[in-house]
Amino acid sequence: MIGDIRALLARHLPDYEVRTVVPAGHGVDNTVHLVNGELIVRARVSDPAAVRREVALLATVKDLVAVRVPDVLFADDRAGVIAYHALPGQPLDQHPVADPKRLAEPLGKLLGALHAVPPERVRELAPPDVYPAPTLLHDAQLDYRDVEGHVPAEQRPLVERFLAAEPPPEPRTLRFCHNDLGAEHLLADPETSTLTGVIDWTDAAVTDPAHDFAKLYRDLGPEVFDLILASYDGPFDGEDRRRALFYARCALIEDLAYGLSTGPPRYAEAALAHLEWTFTG
Repeated sequence: MIGDIRALLARHLPDYEVRTVVPAGHGVDNTVHLVNGELIVRARVSDPAAVRREVALLATVKDLVAVRVPDVLFADDRAGVIAYHALPGQPLDQHPVADPKRLAEPLGKLLGALHAVPPERVRELAPPDVYPAPTLLHDAQLDYRDVEGHVPAEQRPLVERFLAAEPPPEPRTLRFCHNDLGAEHLLADPETSTLTGVIDWTDAAVTDPAHDFAKLYRDLGPEVFDLILASYDGPFDGEDRRRALFYARCALIEDLAYGLSTGPPRYAEAALAHLEWTFTG
């Protein structure tokens, strides 16, 4: 893989001297390498149309939000690769900030800006993505069977009550969303607690805006969640909150299963650390 990245860089940036190429993480769909400590090269399963769509989407998002997003240096749609200068800050899941409350206002404004975009403006770049709540709940029930033994005994009733309850009604409206706004995609300065960037827009879609709140609740907790809402100028009522918590709980079970199987262990560790506040809100 590193040899492939060197070849791509030689083709797209012939005057750029490549000194180091090191793995910098991987997800379900992609791998990330850091070049010379300054360039991010992200590769995923080759889908030329998806790569072109993401490049256009990032260019659009950059003009919509105040938070920094990747500014594409080059893309190779045949190889499924996008390269950009590394944004400042560190992923929040690996480098917690001193004062997470300081993240609330910029996150609330980010979501307000995204959700205010007319869906028809971005429909070609962020297609509709509606996954019915009963199906999500069924998936969570199956995942829980695999991970139940790793959940502390005193916390299992919290999860099991959720899995036995009825899912929420479907959303009334759909909005443009990042759609995967977990801590791993939020960059921040650990010392100043400043939000410095939002990455990985590959799942961006026109969907239920509660999805964008769900992982923020799961990863940052209910207090920061309420502060995010205080800076959010879109509609958000009790039914929206119910769906956000529902999605947060499904996502936590999914991350626990992922971290205990093929994913980095930190996903499971974070899921267990955040389980109580996620299932008691």
